[in-house]
Amino acid sequence: MAPQPKSKSRKDAEAEVRDWGFSHVFTWTDGPGAHYPPHSHSGLTTHLILSGKLTITYLDDPVGSKSKTTYTVGDRIDVAAGRVHEVWMGEEGCTYVIGE
Repeated sequence: MAPQPKSKSRKDAEAEVRDWGFSHVFTWTDGPGAHYPPHSHSGLTTHLILSGKLTITYLDDPVGSKSKTTYTVGDRIDVAAGRVHEVWMGEEGCTYVIGE
């Protein structure tokens, strides 16, 4: 079994996301099995996973190419402005830093 990546501190993770060029940065926690129905954002958003898992699918991908991708500790997910996506949290929930 591969070792789990070490989670960054909230402060360090938020500083890292600011260094990526995002001015509005905050940490968010969702409970086990939380779900966000299809939606989009007006600007680019990023998510840096601190604990748990997050699964995302993009609904505006060409028919037949939609797939769910699961991200874990240390992963970065960028979602382009206007891109329609749906999100599910893992059974242990998920804590992540959001940059907008």
